Amino acid sequence: MNTPVPSNSQLLEHAKNGDAESLGALLERYRPYLRLLALRYMAGAIPTRVDPSDVIQQTCLDVYLEMANFRGSHEAQWSSWLRRILENNVYQVIRRHIQTQKRTVTKEAKVDETPSGSVLDRGRFVANDISPIHQAMKDERAVRLAGMLEDLVGGQREAIRLRFLEGNSISEIALAMDRTEMAVAGLVKRGLRKLREQQSKHNPLEESRY
Repeated sequence: MNTPVPSNSQLLEHAKNGDAESLGALLERYRPYLRLLALRYMAGAIPTRVDPSDVIQQTCLDVYLEMANFRGSHEAQWSSWLRRILENNVYQVIRRHIQTQKRTVTKEAKVDETPSGSVLDRGRFVANDISPIHQAMKDERAVRLAGMLEDLVGGQREAIRLRFLEGNSISEIALAMDRTEMAVAGLVKRGLRKLREQQSKHNPLEESRY
């Protein structure tokens, strides 16, 4: 007889009671979601050579250390708490990057006057993400979507992320991915088809005109 797979809520309840294995399983389910958020927060703020996985790893470590302080009881509260920890870690990475620029770049314009510098304002860092797209990422469906995106091939996953989670146009994605617009449109269509096959009843995306 197969053992039932515990839900996120059940894992959360066990994790609150000190079950490290359940906490690890829950974080593993949330890892794709954290990656999507980290990519969004870090886009344009720091060099692409900075791996979002490092920020995610630090976030998971912080959760292990701070889990006893979590006072919520629902998955939505857990998601919000987890997201705040990630945001703080991204903020710290961006801050370190800007401080490094200040130390090494002496003949260029002030770093604080660049787009990267503007991210250092904590209020603006959060406020700039209060958009319809970011609000959708706060929905519990976003966690399921992130997990489904992991099953897509790399090109499809990136095209879907840039199109629907970042709101970029096909031409912008083509430039970012160094592909033709026709190739990008094909990636998006195939990616959407795959997502529908995975969870047709819960698909939060809608086809767009290209």
